[in-house]
Amino acid sequence: MSRKLSALGLIFTLVPILSFAQFRKYSNEFLNIGAGARGLAMGSAQVASVNDGTAGYWNPAGLVGIKDNPNINLMHAEYFAGIGKYDYGSIAIPVQDNKRTLGFSLLRFAVDDIPNTLFLVDPDGSINFNNIQSFSSADYAFLFSFAQNLKETENKRISFGVNAKVIHRKVGKFASAWGFGIDAGLQMHGRNWHGGIVARDLTTTFNAWSFKFTEREKEVLYLTNNEIPVKSTELTAPRIVIGGGYNFKISESVKLLAEANLNVTFDGKRNTVISSNPISVDPNVGLEAAIKDVFFVRGGVTNFQKALADGDTLNQKKVWIYQPSLGAGVRIKNVWLDYAFTNLANQSNPLYTHIVSLRFNLVKKEQD
Repeated sequence: MSRKLSALGLIFTLVPILSFAQFRKYSNEFLNIGAGARGLAMGSAQVASVNDGTAGYWNPAGLVGIKDNPNINLMHAEYFAGIGKYDYGSIAIPVQDNKRTLGFSLLRFAVDDIPNTLFLVDPDGSINFNNIQSFSSADYAFLFSFAQNLKETENKRISFGVNAKVIHRKVGKFASAWGFGIDAGLQMHGRNWHGGIVARDLTTTFNAWSFKFTEREKEVLYLTNNEIPVKSTELTAPRIVIGGGYNFKISESVKLLAEANLNVTFDGKRNTVISSNPISVDPNVGLEAAIKDVFFVRGGVTNFQKALADGDTLNQKKVWIYQPSLGAGVRIKNVWLDYAFTNLANQSNPLYTHIVSLRFNLVKKEQD
């Protein structure tokens, strides 16, 4: 019994990635967290209006909104009281007279210092805490983006973009995976309106897992009736995000941007507003108020789900819950500092976190 408990910490980490060339409904979930405090504060409703370096994540077609100078984005967030760390960085460079844009993005989600209790119990049955070692579980994504204008006039712009993404996931020295996928997006802009669509994991993203255990580790796994993992392939089904937005002019100094997105998945019935088999739809709604294009206030709602009402375990009554978000930002010349306060889980199980991101343009210094 003691040896079985000593292996649980490691096995629970590895079991979720054991799949044999099959679709997983929540595969590569770290890629669905978001990028940039602005977008997260707006409830992740970004597909139609995003026009900075974070477009490499939200919708690569939006990268053509970067003009003249390269744009850099940096973000850091911590989840579960600092146990999980999420980092994002990107650079986007306009080329060919601002008609095309090249981009690169890096995402990392990691949980460090996970106890490995596989050898906690010695062969004689005694507990030896000196045998406990720690390891990290980290997920990486590298996005290589390309965007181009199809048509641009004073009042209208149509653009498309693609991502080639490489995924690397690592669980200590025990397991690692490499994967590859493609995203493609389209954006349309009028005088005040915006439209966008992006197909993520368009060609079906895969992760090819490999595992490495010593003979001693295999022996412990065998003696504790745990399955020894073997090479496997994990598939992520495509999804489509459709969005629309509109700019409202409240006054000469105040403008309001409203956007709504629909996340359409094809991997089976989910707990979403529109839930069917195999198609489910999850909405995102976001608002941004800009004051003189210097100060920004944002809010959004996403992740609508049905859950049991608090304390109502007898009647099993379900109510709609959601994930709210708030944020603000300030612009100083070519630098934007953004902040978001968002709920990682949902209204009934709040896990709020503070997110700060920085974006700026690399402006060339003028010659005297």
